[in-house]
Parts: sequence; structure tokens; C-alpha cells
Amino acid sequence: MVESRTRLVWSDDPKDKVKASEELVLKDQSWTAVFRMEKAGRGGKTVTVISKLPKHDTYLRELCKELKSKCGSGGTHSIESEGGVIEIQGDKRVAIKAIFDKKGIKYKGM
Repeated sequence: MVESRTRLVWSDDPKDKVKASEELVLKDQSWTAVFRMEKAGRGGKTVTVISKLPKHDTYLRELCKELKSKCGSGGTHSIESEGGVIEIQGDKRVAIKAIFDKKGIKYKGM
């Protein structure tokens, strides 16, 4: 039986490390994700861009992986001077909004 006051001290399971890093990033919710749609320079293809995310590579990688799998499309993530950026192929704003609402991530530009 695990008590709610216990915390993970050490683990070599990669899933535990990802969860711990996500909890730290979400605990400091001083950021707001910004949505925009882009078509220019992409051969006429629409891309949903989410910017001003935290500059945390592990968090961005896992969030991008989750968004790609739940939206059923490709995408990428990067870290720029203004913050983390995730690009998802297609107009997936409604699906991403639902995921962000469930995770408790603040956003604007929908």
C-alpha cells in the first residue's frame, strides 16, 4: 500500500523520470501555450504550431509524442529563444484543445 505522502527517491525506470519531469513543469504553471496556424513555406500544407512552451526537452518530447499519437498525424518539437515549439501536421486545434484541457495546460489563440 502506497501512502499519498510518499515520494519517489530513486528509480531506474524511464517512465518514472518522465512523470517526475512533467510534474515539475506543470507545477510551475507560469507559462501559457500559444496556438497558431501556418501555411507559408510548407507547400500549401496546414500546420498547427504551439509555441511559448517551457524549454524542457524531455517534457516537449513526451508532449509531442502524445499529441502526435492522439491526433493521428506527424509532427516535431524544438527549443527556440522564446521557448519550446511543437508543430503538428494538419488543423488539429480541437483535438489538442481537448488534450490540454484534460492535462490542465493553459492556452490561448484558439
